[in-house]
Amino acid sequence: MVQETILQHWIFTDFVLPFLLVFLIVFAILRKTKVLGDKEQINALVSFVIGLIFVAFVSPKLLVENMILFLSVALVVVFVVLIIWNFIVGEEIKLPSGAKWTLGIIITIIVLIALLIGAGLAPKLFNLLFGQNWSKAFWSNLLFVVVIVVALALVLAGNKVAKS
Repeated sequence: MVQETILQHWIFTDFVLPFLLVFLIVFAILRKTKVLGDKEQINALVSFVIGLIFVAFVSPKLLVENMILFLSVALVVVFVVLIIWNFIVGEEIKLPSGAKWTLGIIITIIVLIALLIGAGLAPKLFNLLFGQNWSKAFWSNLLFVVVIVVALALVLAGNKVAKS
């Protein structure tokens, strides 16, 4: 039998945490904007009532819970990207602006691929992109268009250099 801690209990996760989140956010907004004046007791009472109303309804509570879960995962992903970025490009290394942008994009793509693999979505995405009837023709045409665009960009850049 799995033992449950106080932090996993349904009362705590379904009522206490959502109530505290809404209460503290509303209280901070009321205190900062001073909509109801400088009275802390009034701000606390209004925040308390809004927090109780919030936990009484299931739909908004589920929406906020899903948003908080998404925010938590997104913050961890951004944190990992920034750690890798700082590890590769420290303050001592001087790179051109274009190289920094390219490196940042590559790091972000690698972390997103790792996130897809970790979430178990990589095989589904791979099948969606490469395992369909239309995928062979699509990727061939896309590669052809990219080659043409790169060739045109190089020719036009060469013309600008020659005219200067």
